[in-house]
Amino acid sequence: MMNMETASNEAIRQELGKRLQSERLNRNITQAALAEKAGIARRTLVGAERGESFTIDTLISILRELGCLSKLDLFLPEPEISPVQLSKLNGKKRKKASGKFTYPQPRTTPWVWNEE
Repeated sequence: MMNMETASNEAIRQELGKRLQSERLNRNITQAALAEKAGIARRTLVGAERGESFTIDTLISILRELGCLSKLDLFLPEPEISPVQLSKLNGKKRKKASGKFTYPQPRTTPWVWNEE
């Protein structure tokens, strides 16, 4: 299985293309038939299956016709708000980021047990 965190965009596109192609073949659908149902050119589908660049709209159309659109929820689930954030917002929905958060800096000294 591919490590998506370290893979390049191109490698991820190629993997996605292979998965789309496998799903299409598992359903025994030709490229021409899927492209027609999805409302895209066959050439666009061929390119997507090869891992070439394609739009989100193309992906949505392909997934819809393959019956896999609901799998997008696994890809990017609805984010949940933490209880702490919820209490700070007093029930309001957050509309923008403050930009004040900074990631912790790595330790410069090794951690040691406090052995007194």
